[in-house]
Amino acid sequence: MNKILSKIVLIFTLLVGFHANAQEIPSPMSPPRLVNDFAGLLNETEWNRLESKLRAYNDSTSTQIYIIVVNDLLGYDIADYAFRVGEKWGVGQKGKNNGVVIIIKPKVGNERGQAFVAVGYGMEEIIPDAITKRIVDQEMIPSFKQNSYYQGLDAATDVIIDLAQGKYTADQYQNSESPIAGIIFIVIFFLIIILSMRKHNRTNSSSLGKSVPFWIAMSMLGGSGRSSGFGNFSSGSGSFGGFSGGGGGSFGGGGAGGSW
Repeated sequence: MNKILSKIVLIFTLLVGFHANAQEIPSPMSPPRLVNDFAGLLNETEWNRLESKLRAYNDSTSTQIYIIVVNDLLGYDIADYAFRVGEKWGVGQKGKNNGVVIIIKPKVGNERGQAFVAVGYGMEEIIPDAITKRIVDQEMIPSFKQNSYYQGLDAATDVIIDLAQGKYTADQYQNSESPIAGIIFIVIFFLIIILSMRKHNRTNSSSLGKSVPFWIAMSMLGGSGRSSGFGNFSSGSGSFGGFSGGGGGSFGGGGAGGSW
């Protein structure tokens, strides 16, 4: 009788423990939003800009990119945490499974910072693990090391959106130069133009004035490949309507992460 009672107590304890553990994963903030900052990492302007961009993308494509910032992973491995959140919140649309979950645990004291990008079943071919790893390592972590969390998240979501929209393929992104190298190239290019123009026009001061509009127009038209999104999305007032949360998407283990 005592053995039977002990087994019942053990089973009850395990069930209670499982239930408590399942409750640890947070629920989405209310009202529903795509940028869920439980750690207060982003200021209002930064939150508005990211929310505006991700909301506009969700509205036009139904693809959901969630940013979730937490101070504690509750004992979970960050990858496991990301997949659990994605499943619990139903990120992406049912049947399409076109959701992306970006989990950030900031660096606090001697605790390392961690980041992970989990992609739904429907996004795995568009953003394979190797590309996800590159996004984390090149777009996010360098900024995070400087405590520039908004810049890292803005750059990472730009790449994810561009890949999903087919602006370039995963292979093209994989083989591209880093953004820093591209910026340095552009700066050097225009410095050479300016210096050449000054040297050529020493005897004709009006020539520079006539030429400037041309190369400014070229720089505006040529661009640098990816936009920051600032010009396309208003910072807003912090009030967003018409978003009801996750659509029932599923996750199968695709994604990658890193730490700093």
